[in-house]
Amino acid sequence: MKKKRLNILISNDDGFEAKGFKVICELCAKYGNVLAVAPKEPQSGKSAALSIGGTKLWLNKESSKKCSNGNTIDVYSFTGTPVDCVKIAMNVFFSLDNKPDLLISGINHGSNASAAAVYSGTLGAAKEGAIYSIPSIALSIDSHNPDANFAGVKKYFPLIMSNFLKNPPVEGTFFNINFPNIPTTKIKGMRFATQGNGMWIKEFDEFKTSNGENYYIMKGEFLNKDNKVFADHIAIENGYISLAPQKVDITDYEEFERLEKKWKLKID
Repeated sequence: MKKKRLNILISNDDGFEAKGFKVICELCAKYGNVLAVAPKEPQSGKSAALSIGGTKLWLNKESSKKCSNGNTIDVYSFTGTPVDCVKIAMNVFFSLDNKPDLLISGINHGSNASAAAVYSGTLGAAKEGAIYSIPSIALSIDSHNPDANFAGVKKYFPLIMSNFLKNPPVEGTFFNINFPNIPTTKIKGMRFATQGNGMWIKEFDEFKTSNGENYYIMKGEFLNKDNKVFADHIAIENGYISLAPQKVDITDYEEFERLEKKWKLKID
């Protein structure tokens, strides 16, 4: 039986010129037609931010390519956030009745494990895909090098796709997948993981202008608050690719039930 040619939507938060974005577009073109919409400029740390308040946004076609297998790669830049990019794609190129088969956000330069998932524009785009009921994956590598080596991603991506297409997550759930920045031969394999428990401390360096005014630049040190071997950031530190399923619904149902029994909600 002939394999179905997929329609794949790709976005990211590093911008349309990022190496990781170009790599995933080429990898996905093996499976179907790629429609890629990414920010015009880097938008890291934007989480689920939207460009509201009458902001004028510009969509521009950057390139179009027909691959040797007949699949196409069409790349657009958009002057909004990662979530804006998914929304414009769903409003201009797709619809609720004609959704892409898959959304991939990335490949992000820099880990999005642990608390980074809260701030990540890469994760914001994947979550937006899940809101549209599109099977969605966020991909990241633990390197901020603009010329990062994606050999490990290239090796394992077919296995990820094979599993994902056969057994996609339930509606409302998306994948946060993080690759360690190590030689491919040293990657121990893939491992399901939980979102790690950590945070940043010492988050600003203080400086003074020539006029004596204080200003701050964000930096920070990561504080690990987790010792679980299956925490995503620990998995990648130990040489594994971490696969963390995450939900759009962030309700804490156990706490919901506990507090519903404990809190007094009526005024006497």
